[in-house]
Amino acid sequence: MAAPVAGAGRDPASEAAPGVGRLQEEALRRKERLRALRDRTLKTKDSGEPASKQLREDDEESAVKHMELRLRNYNPEDEELKKRKVPQAKPASVEEKVKDQLEAAKPEPIIEEVDLANLAPRKPDWDLKRDVAKKLEKLEKRTQRAIAELIRERLRGQEDDLASAVGSAKQEESDSD
Repeated sequence: MAAPVAGAGRDPASEAAPGVGRLQEEALRRKERLRALRDRTLKTKDSGEPASKQLREDDEESAVKHMELRLRNYNPEDEELKKRKVPQAKPASVEEKVKDQLEAAKPEPIIEEVDLANLAPRKPDWDLKRDVAKKLEKLEKRTQRAIAELIRERLRGQEDDLASAVGSAKQEESDSD
């Protein structure tokens, strides 16, 4: 005699059925809870009628509106259907937006003109020259005045020589006469 095998004599579908039945029952309970929750939240204060019924009426009206055909891509041959054809939409111009974005993306130059004096290394005595420059300007003015004075003195001395030379020349002419 063979020992009975566990589960022998049972239909495999009948074993799965109790698990599936339990899942279906849980799904139905969940649906009922959701419906009850929806009804509670959608109740209107004035009429006490669930808003879901009002929404369903609105859906019926909108369904009538949506029944109207709109032909966008189809070119009908029938005259009645040609009336329902939607004109082709023209794409919006994006050139201005693209230009603005390109201009915004361009980096602005930080320094337009490069000064070579600022780039070249300075000599070690540049600060001494900077400090002495004002004093040198004063001395340069004094030097120019002194040179001008010396030139004037020489010219005065030459004028005296010229005047004496001219005077002596006149005397010689008058003596010779």
